[in-house]
Amino acid sequence: MLRIDPPLPPIASQGDGTYPRPQLVRSEWSDLTGRWGFAVDDDDRGIREQWFANPSFDASIVVPFPPESSASGIGDPRPHTALWYHRALTHDEVLAAGHGDGRRLILRFGAVDYRAIVWVDGQRVGSHEGGHTPFAVDITDALERDGGGHVVVRVEDRATDVAQPRGKQDWRDEPHAIWYHRTSGIWQPVWLESVPAGPAIEWIHWRADLPSGRVHARIGLTTTPASECVVDVELRHGDTLLARASTLARESEIEIDIPIPSQANGQAYEELVWSPENPRLIDAVIRTSDDGAPLDTVSSYLGLRSTSVDRRCFLLNDKPRFVRSVLSQGYWPDTHLAAPSAHALRQEVELIKELGFNAARVHQKFEDPRFLFWADRLGLMIWAEAPAVFSFTPTAVERTVREWLEVVHRDVSHPSIVTWVPLNESWGVQHIAHDSRMLHHALALVHLTKALDPTRPVVSNDGWEQAETDIVAIHDYEGDGEVMGARYKDRAAVDEMITGVGPAGRRLVLTGDVDDAPVMLTEFGGISFDVHRTDHAWGYTSASSDSDFRDRLSSLMAGIHDSTALAGYCYTQLTDTLQETNGLVGADRVPKLPVDELRAIMVGPRGSQPWE
Repeated sequence: MLRIDPPLPPIASQGDGTYPRPQLVRSEWSDLTGRWGFAVDDDDRGIREQWFANPSFDASIVVPFPPESSASGIGDPRPHTALWYHRALTHDEVLAAGHGDGRRLILRFGAVDYRAIVWVDGQRVGSHEGGHTPFAVDITDALERDGGGHVVVRVEDRATDVAQPRGKQDWRDEPHAIWYHRTSGIWQPVWLESVPAGPAIEWIHWRADLPSGRVHARIGLTTTPASECVVDVELRHGDTLLARASTLARESEIEIDIPIPSQANGQAYEELVWSPENPRLIDAVIRTSDDGAPLDTVSSYLGLRSTSVDRRCFLLNDKPRFVRSVLSQGYWPDTHLAAPSAHALRQEVELIKELGFNAARVHQKFEDPRFLFWADRLGLMIWAEAPAVFSFTPTAVERTVREWLEVVHRDVSHPSIVTWVPLNESWGVQHIAHDSRMLHHALALVHLTKALDPTRPVVSNDGWEQAETDIVAIHDYEGDGEVMGARYKDRAAVDEMITGVGPAGRRLVLTGDVDDAPVMLTEFGGISFDVHRTDHAWGYTSASSDSDFRDRLSSLMAGIHDSTALAGYCYTQLTDTLQETNGLVGADRVPKLPVDELRAIMVGPRGSQPWE
């Protein structure tokens, strides 16, 4: 079991981590996951025949599991022209969401892949494009009767559209190489909540300023206040009140600087700082009022920490930190990219930590915010990476940028996220070394990310052909431990690759001065050990037995641990995923060697000191 010392204090605002938007929690809400009506529309006649007005779908599906998955009750991996969902809202669900007294009823979707249109009682209430980011629609005026209503959602997810950010979702009918079954339709939670008709709190961005002992809050309201609206923020750690601040809101976006007096004393400075060893979180309550009358109240949380790079080191809270990371696909056999449950997301974070890692690179997926909550809560650093497109067109650029903006907006306040990764292995920019348009796209993503969030390092194109990157991130699937040891022995050896050609036969850095940048081996390993005799098992190298797997893994890791050049690593990968059987654990999350043994191999002689 995961052991954290000292024990974690309660986070009063977060409960058990099941609320779908953990950094902006309302006490009254209705969970709309479960069984919905379902229909496939390969002839694309649903809109023409107005299925949204009179939904009577013969099949049913368990939301939020994609129809390709067995957990959905459908289990159909074939591509379809359109998918239709239907659910009746009950009187009790509407009441539980706090509807009444002039409040607005909001229907929220965690993620729907890829293009969605929503109707309520036959009236179109909204749409969204982007398969990995949330959206919401106000359904108040569309409800035909007090106490219920019918929600209908139409979804398009074209398998052959490679200008659509899809990550590891295969565009072929059957998974091949390193790609997996698709995750179409509704695949994250759906819920109902109400907000005041006046200015309601729509989003919150937290930023800690450790040197000054302050917290900066940016708060977005649903409307511009007609009169002066007061916004109050209260910060607590356990039962201790840390700070209060208030301001007048005259616009729909406001900013508040909140001094934390206890952080002004250097002797007590470390007591509130977030780290993997001590993942302390600060509870926040935000209230709005008008002339003393309460309008809205939400709960949130934040962590006090900083990330940066300097002198070839990755710095957490201004101290060197060796990053021991694992590649996480966030994929389950029965539910695909959707988590089997909220509890499974906690178990995933616990598993990663039990194996000795202090970080995870979530690969080609914007992970469920509840996973990020447990990373925040249990102390796991996260590299947040975008799902890639596989073509370079104006449409692909527009879609990539839009979803990236949306996810940075969604996740910027999570203390666990320590690095942004907008591109991987030149996917979607295949000729970046020769095509100036692709290079400009990569550079634009780097600078756009830093404009939105200057507090985190950005890896421009993880693996190779990097431009203005803060970390030189190298992918190397060499299977010989001695070769790896020599290749990464010291900075002089690594610099030969940086100034020449990298392990994959591509240049590592295209533009930018990386003399002072830390170097990390962010993909390596990939040893296939097929304990379940999977059909078409695949890996970069293969082990035939427990002892062979142990020897191969130990040999690779010995070279990494001996390196004086590396500031961190990311082993490929956490779990077996379909034909890709190169996990440290199986798809069932059962370790392939005893946990203590795997942990010792991955941590190595450095130990687990924070500064290593």
